[in-house]
Amino acid sequence: MKIYFITGNKNKFAEVKHMLPEIEQLELDLEEIQEFDAHKVIQAKIQEAFKHHKSGDAFIIEDTSLYLDGLNGLPGPLIKWFMQRLKVEGIFDIVEKIGNFGAEAKTIIGYAESPEKIHFFEGSVKGKIVPPSGPTNFGWDPIFKPIGSEKTFQQMAKEEKNVMSMRRIAVEKLKEFLEKS
Repeated sequence: MKIYFITGNKNKFAEVKHMLPEIEQLELDLEEIQEFDAHKVIQAKIQEAFKHHKSGDAFIIEDTSLYLDGLNGLPGPLIKWFMQRLKVEGIFDIVEKIGNFGAEAKTIIGYAESPEKIHFFEGSVKGKIVPPSGPTNFGWDPIFKPIGSEKTFQQMAKEEKNVMSMRRIAVEKLKEFLEKS
């Protein structure tokens, strides 16, 4: 059985592939429902994926969210749409005006061998929003600084980021599950 990571994001795939070398990328254009609960977003995507690709293989779908303390958790899973409209500069401006820089980055991975049974694996990192640290090469990395770090995710080497990232935490939980299965 093959395990496909369904994503069109080459950066996400590269990070996960580094930790799970056996996965393969599958690009399916899946509709993303607008929902504050990332589990529901992932569940809807997995169910749609099985409609388009019935191969007996397993799917991984991932949602990475950014929860801002000063906005009661917004944008959460809606970060993609905030980034399209506001960019990192606009998100920082909002946080600066509110005066609450606390944030949580969260990755939830859904793993399914069938549309009826989805396993979820979560990783989160607390941090704060800081002025943009450079060009946006990967989402909101230029404005997110994990607690205990002097660098934003953007400023870190890939290996350094992978040691502490919310995606790594979620992937490690998935790996543990796959080894037991």
